Amino acid sequence: MSDHVVLDGERLTVTDVIAVARNHTSVAIAPQRAARLSEVRRAVEEAAAGPDAVYGLNTGFGKLASVKIAPDQLTALQRNLIVSHASGVGPPLPVEMVRAIMLLRINVLLKETSGVRPELPERLAAMLNAGLHPVVPEQGSVGASGDLAPLSHVGLGLMGGGQIRRSDGQDPEPAGDALRAAGIAPIVFGVKEGLAFINGTQVQTAALSLLVHDASALWRNAHAAAALSIEALKGTPDPFDARLHNARPHAGQLASASLLRTLLDGSQIRESHRAGDVRVQDAYSMRCTPQILGPVWDTLEYARRVVDVELNAATDNPLVVDGELISGGNFHGQPVAMALDYVTIALTTLANLAERRLERILNPDLSPGLPAFLAAQPGLESGLMMVQIVAAALAGECRALSTPASVQSIPTDANQEDYVPMGMAAASKARRVFDNARRVVACELVSGAQGLEHHRPLRSAPQVERVYAWVRERVAPLTGDRSLTDDLERVADAVGKEAIV
Repeated sequence: MSDHVVLDGERLTVTDVIAVARNHTSVAIAPQRAARLSEVRRAVEEAAAGPDAVYGLNTGFGKLASVKIAPDQLTALQRNLIVSHASGVGPPLPVEMVRAIMLLRINVLLKETSGVRPELPERLAAMLNAGLHPVVPEQGSVGASGDLAPLSHVGLGLMGGGQIRRSDGQDPEPAGDALRAAGIAPIVFGVKEGLAFINGTQVQTAALSLLVHDASALWRNAHAAAALSIEALKGTPDPFDARLHNARPHAGQLASASLLRTLLDGSQIRESHRAGDVRVQDAYSMRCTPQILGPVWDTLEYARRVVDVELNAATDNPLVVDGELISGGNFHGQPVAMALDYVTIALTTLANLAERRLERILNPDLSPGLPAFLAAQPGLESGLMMVQIVAAALAGECRALSTPASVQSIPTDANQEDYVPMGMAAASKARRVFDNARRVVACELVSGAQGLEHHRPLRSAPQVERVYAWVRERVAPLTGDRSLTDDLERVADAVGKEAIV
């Protein structure tokens, strides 16, 4: 991995976002960008000084766009915009999210369409590299005209206002003190720059970028859990035959079936019951796994395509194009909000499916000879009874959160902004559902590993044995009742960070 990410407004990737947000990789600005930004900036300053009203340069904002601002008040206009809009509420966003936001904001400001001075992205990059992160409340953005409130809190920090959190996890401190200590001069937003800073979808896009990365790993881990359950339940891999799936060749379905074939290949458990098994077909939650998790992958791929575009898109207003300032609506977050809602629905589907398989392992009416709740002494002991109850609670919450936010528009700004996407509501729900889903998958992994204990000395497929070993590195076999909270959280934490296979 490179020791820094070079930004030019055109080539930012999800991999870069992860490197900067989580690994604290530093950023550098491509040298040629400063000169080009300075050229474009001249057109902005000329327009602001001219006799015509140009939105955001020498007028008010939103419903107040008809108010012409005097030339000697243009800097105050931009300052007032930032401080008035930095009015979010709720818990602060995590540092990794704020770092991703800052990265995306630098990248979009480097586009010629932004019309800002090079000093603005350079100063924000210095702040990011110094590990100084503005405290950004989670709530308060409807996702149109940009993520106004959260981006304003970032801008406020760059001005030396508000609070700053450092990378070392210390308590927040005044932004002005932190900038001084780092030798970074607070920015004074010039003409258009305050508006350019907060018009954009970078907060909801940062959330989607992190989510796409994490959900892709979780999708693979959901297959590891599925394979473990199928072995514990003495299921058959026959429904994953490539010929069957080639007859309905959705990309995600093909990938899911292929992964399951690899995971289940070479199982002694399967061979032990092949001849005498009277079951004709496994339940849907087992044999239809590719048809259910396949669309989840297709949804994640769609969301990734949205991210790939949005990371390098011009999303402020007005845009500087060929020396002209064109006012429009690229700040509207509908594409991102809808992708977040789709991912939420997909992750809920993944969680629901995992809960159904672990129910089959723990329910003696559904499992092939396994003890009730996999307890050593059913009745005296409850075994893993609560694991299914926990998974059901999490899956139920996922369902409640799967109502799309992107159709819940409430007009704002005196009905000037009369259709908004609620992108941050979609982002918050998606993050919550992801956390729930990884815990449900952890519940299935713990249950599947315990179920496999009852088939020893037979060995499952080699890849499933790897999954089993991965679980056992974190959770000891259940030999009697105990609290399972730490076990489940340990597995869930790992499931959300790394691919098992």
